[in-house]
Amino acid sequence: MRLFKTLSALAVLSLPVIGSPAVAEPRHAISMHGEPALPADFEHLPYANPDAPKGGTVNYAVQGTFDSLNPLIIQGSAVRGILDLTYGNNVFETLMMRSYDEPFALYPLLAESIDTDDDRTYAEFTLDARARFSDGEPVTPEDVIFTFELLRDKGFPRYATTVNKLSAMEKVGERGVRFTFEMPDRELPLIIGLMPVLPKHAIDAENFAKSTLKPMIGSGPYRIQTVRPGELLVLRRDPDYWGKDIPSKRGFDNYDEIRLNYYRDENTMFEAFKKGLVDIFPEGSSTRWTNDYGFPAVSSGEVAKDTFRSGLPSGMYGFVMNTRRPLFQDRATRQALAGLFDFEWANQNLFSGVYRRTRSYWDGSELGSQGVPANEAEKALLAPFPDAVAPEIMDGAWAPPVSDGTGRDRSFLRQGFEALKAAGYTMQDRKMVNADGRPFAFEIMLRANGGQELALAWQRTLASLGIEATIRSVDAAQYQQRLLTRDYDVILANYTASLSPGVEQVGRWGSASKDAPGSWNFAGVAEPAVDALIETLLQARERGDFIDAVRALDRALLSGAYVVPLYHQGEQWVGRWARIEHAGQTPLYGYQLPTWWRVGD
Repeated sequence: MRLFKTLSALAVLSLPVIGSPAVAEPRHAISMHGEPALPADFEHLPYANPDAPKGGTVNYAVQGTFDSLNPLIIQGSAVRGILDLTYGNNVFETLMMRSYDEPFALYPLLAESIDTDDDRTYAEFTLDARARFSDGEPVTPEDVIFTFELLRDKGFPRYATTVNKLSAMEKVGERGVRFTFEMPDRELPLIIGLMPVLPKHAIDAENFAKSTLKPMIGSGPYRIQTVRPGELLVLRRDPDYWGKDIPSKRGFDNYDEIRLNYYRDENTMFEAFKKGLVDIFPEGSSTRWTNDYGFPAVSSGEVAKDTFRSGLPSGMYGFVMNTRRPLFQDRATRQALAGLFDFEWANQNLFSGVYRRTRSYWDGSELGSQGVPANEAEKALLAPFPDAVAPEIMDGAWAPPVSDGTGRDRSFLRQGFEALKAAGYTMQDRKMVNADGRPFAFEIMLRANGGQELALAWQRTLASLGIEATIRSVDAAQYQQRLLTRDYDVILANYTASLSPGVEQVGRWGSASKDAPGSWNFAGVAEPAVDALIETLLQARERGDFIDAVRALDRALLSGAYVVPLYHQGEQWVGRWARIEHAGQTPLYGYQLPTWWRVGD
């Protein structure tokens, strides 16, 4: 186990030695690329209403159950709302706070400033002198170092992954803590800034890895008041919360009480919402959003249906073709198959017409290449790989073929047939065959019945052109084993996306991950252009350079036709009782529940 050197204030304040680092120049914020958008004297985050009224109760609905109050460990099913991307970091807080109106930028929270060098070989945080835990004890560098060591040894593995990238953790002066990295890493200062901080004096370190229902002490705006395992968690506002007046938190944490009500299934949750037992219902079902919001409270205006448009990328949900199989090693074949999913029919008949066809791995965001011609910087990045990107994708003119939605569009099928002919296939006795007379046939492997309707829709279209696509549903254990051994032709996968793609792209598309057990390189991609573009985006320092690299990568992946693009939800849907309100501005990442408030009784 790695030991970290913790320096005392006396040691840090001793005389400098030859080769010691330059004097720190702390800043109020840090961004992954370029400069943070808000100045040091900012008054509040742009999507928060600093004048939002305080008070009242909010009732959330959570599906599932819980038997632990510790969200930082593997054991047990942890409750939501303590350290939570959706409901807020209500009990535990992090060193810095993310602005959801920027791709990846952090602002002060427990730490009032951060210092790092140009190469990002270290990060030094200075704690806010006002920062306190809910028992009144100050947040100290010793707490920070204790937390990192504890989470490394007994928390989720992702924490150990972060901490193991450090060569030293040191206390600096009275309120500073410095992290030195094993190697330069542009993202690591931000990842560290989003690590929670626990009170060393109030944590049972020996038993930390065991689930517990004992309320834990944090530095956040709420305290745990009521716990009914698997049923209810009630958080009550801390009247002495230390951070209520700092700019990062103005307009946040507006309720006196937060109630997280647990339900076994989604239908029960929705019924509770209709009855007014739940105040806010984020909607994920296109059918329900279209058909089931006709109840009286909607008609009377007591319940509002909100639609939010964010700048988040769509990600890529689609059928992934395994290029390790001889059938899918030809790009023209993959391109033909990618053009034969009848989205218009599926969207209307399966999803009430509410989804959008995905045209990019980062569709709907500034990172996507859809409809945008490559600029000179992108062309320069792609110049060493002249065959990597199709001309229509380079020009931004490409889009998936569109049908008339009837399921019998002859023009749509003819376009697919011509693409197959160009790839070397012919029709014989109503079967599509290759030059050797071998029938065009493959298997679509599904986990249980997930995606079966989509697979059947694609199967029907392919069959009309003489292609035999067999659908095979397997249990979770067999599915995982076949994934690990790459024993599949086609699978259905969802590649989530962010506005700050990074090293995960290596695991999805890089040559190094093609044969790595357990990697997400399901398609078996191993292309020099893709590798070079991933390396370029990882090294980018300015946002403009980063966007150029991601768009170029997007074009290379689309041209490779490794995935049959399906659809995405272009909007966020939320039902809410009108007693809950929110600011009019939607931030880049979409609606933010911790900034909403209650009006009236």
